[in-house]
Amino acid sequence: MIVKFTKTHEWIAVDDDEGVVGITEYAQKELGEIVYVEMREIGETVEKGEEIGVIESVKAASDVYAPVSGEIVEVNEELEEDPEMINRDAMGDGWLLKIRLSNPDELEELLSEEEYEKLTEEG
Repeated sequence: MIVKFTKTHEWIAVDDDEGVVGITEYAQKELGEIVYVEMREIGETVEKGEEIGVIESVKAASDVYAPVSGEIVEVNEELEEDPEMINRDAMGDGWLLKIRLSNPDELEELLSEEEYEKLTEEG
């Protein structure tokens, strides 16, 4: 499994041609208590960098962007009832959706864990 990060604080964990997408620990800490999550629909095709959803916290609303292009194949429906799951486990049970990659080469353009950590330390 490959895990990559975006400069807009999403992560993707890829196994074969499918990736699980979420927001990073850093992003959930910045947002604070998450109260609402809305993601795009299963079956929709998205382009890398396109908005795939919105996360609202007590502090702000924040767009979520697709780290890669592909088709949305699953959405974490548990977040509708329990959006705070992202605060508890952003890199695990708090995942947002799954994408079937249409262009796996786009993963090369994303950040490694080390590169992402460096980005968040600077910012």
